[in-house]
Amino acid sequence: MADLQSIKTRYGIIGNYPALNRALEKAVQVSPTDISVLVMGESGVGKEFIPKIIHAESRRKHQPYIVVNCGAIPEGTIDSELFGHEKGAFTGATSTRKGYFEVADGGTIFLDEVGELPLQTQVRLLRVLESGEFMKVGSSQIQKTNVRIVAATNVNMLNAINDGRFREDLYYRLNTVQIDMPALRERKGDIHLLFRKFAIDFAEKYRMPELILNDDAINYLENYPFPGNVRQLRNLVEQMTVVEQNRNINARKLSEYIPMQSQLPAVIQKGQGVSSNEFHSERDIMYKILFDMRNDLNDLKSLTSELIKNRGNGDLSSQEKSLINRVFTPEPQNPNPGSLMYFENGNHTTAQNPNLINSQNSPYEEVEDIEIEEAKPESLSLQNNERELIVRALEKHKGRRNRAADELGISQRTLYRKIKQYNLEE
Repeated sequence: MADLQSIKTRYGIIGNYPALNRALEKAVQVSPTDISVLVMGESGVGKEFIPKIIHAESRRKHQPYIVVNCGAIPEGTIDSELFGHEKGAFTGATSTRKGYFEVADGGTIFLDEVGELPLQTQVRLLRVLESGEFMKVGSSQIQKTNVRIVAATNVNMLNAINDGRFREDLYYRLNTVQIDMPALRERKGDIHLLFRKFAIDFAEKYRMPELILNDDAINYLENYPFPGNVRQLRNLVEQMTVVEQNRNINARKLSEYIPMQSQLPAVIQKGQGVSSNEFHSERDIMYKILFDMRNDLNDLKSLTSELIKNRGNGDLSSQEKSLINRVFTPEPQNPNPGSLMYFENGNHTTAQNPNLINSQNSPYEEVEDIEIEEAKPESLSLQNNERELIVRALEKHKGRRNRAADELGISQRTLYRKIKQYNLEE
């Protein structure tokens, strides 16, 4: 049995992460047997190395080794590809054709993306695993085959079984031994080694100087999630080898190719263990912003109600009355158009009089004589709002334009221009 380091050298596998070493060790251990193996892992982690190792270290190494991408073959022709067909079995079948299970007799078949197999094909595959028998499409003659099957998928098979997309009995026949390939983000210590390996390979291929990472670039790579795993890293190095003229790479340059998207805000669903640096879509981000705005508005209404309650019997200013009007505006979803909606301790409460706040149970009895005018739709015009702000600032500072400009956060020159624009000259 070959040792682990020789296996890595033979197949160009880089890394010393314990989970990776364990996967390779299991592949070597099961290779002398005919046990079916299911390789699990995300797309791009290098699942294709496992069946190669299993076949090369087995007694079948001098027999055929066939790779079948189950997700790339149309549903209408996959049975013919795997099991063959007889002449005239369907339109276009002008001759008898051997399938992969017949061609690979005595060898190994690697079924990549096995989770994409149609249910009808799954029944045929189950029969091959159980008895080594199959029938060509359009034939009633049973044929025998001695094929070892290694399958791989990035699909959650238990979810696929629950959804009725994959047969449970086939899953357990394929999964005699399960080998899990770790994602690249779990192998942080291997990322720099892989980058150097790819950099050397592509520098030789394109006859260009090798890319070199500085310390902040290494740290950036190790903290990047790499959703595309090793395949994404390989493509990144190849692209930068061809495009970049400066061969010394820093974190800023890496961020131009693989931006750290996890810095964007995320919406966390209640009850889900989602980390704060994950996000699903821009729509979720907008929902988060809108929810925060709604909470801020509720806080403002609660604060305003406290202001009214603590005001006592004193007269309210015109600005405070205007604020009250806006706070106590009936909301569209109010089922009773004659009632008035307001907030008490963060909860909705209603007052039946649309113009007066006058209730024995209301905390606003102190202002029961204040007449609340019917709220008018608030203007959304930027010009109207801007003019109103300027007027208020000038009134507050008694016409002192320099102080009004400071209050508004604009220059005096801009304020003078706005005063002239809105005809606010005294």
